[in-house]
Amino acid sequence: MTPAQASYLKTLAEQADDPDAYADSLSKAEASKLIDALREKLGL
Repeated sequence: MTPAQASYLKTLAEQADDPDAYADSLSKAEASKLIDALREKLGL
């Protein structure tokens, strides 16, 4: 994943109270899907 994705994903995971959602080994595609899922969960 890109550094921007990593930063945003960390923020979303914290906001969603789901720290396990973040992993350093995610690909760009995996990170994108996870970001979308967390945004949906948070209603963003």
